[in-house]
Amino acid sequence: MSVKAYVLVVTDTAKTQGVVRQMRAVPGIAEAYRIMGPYDIVAVLDVEDLSDIQVVLRENIRRIDGVESTLTCVVIPT
Repeated sequence: MSVKAYVLVVTDTAKTQGVVRQMRAVPGIAEAYRIMGPYDIVAVLDVEDLSDIQVVLRENIRRIDGVESTLTCVVIPT
């Protein structure tokens, strides 16, 4: 069973579109969209294991130039 999470991202506004493009190329990120509100991007992670979320965040998302902060919401299966 895969693990899903939503990652809300705040970016440097001049770099948002480039951040979205780079995020869409990251393995484990199923979808990424620009959004309106206090966050600039929402990404949907779909990974094999809970520990993979940390890897995607640490090794990929947070290293993208223009990413200022993230908030991760892990989906709880019902």
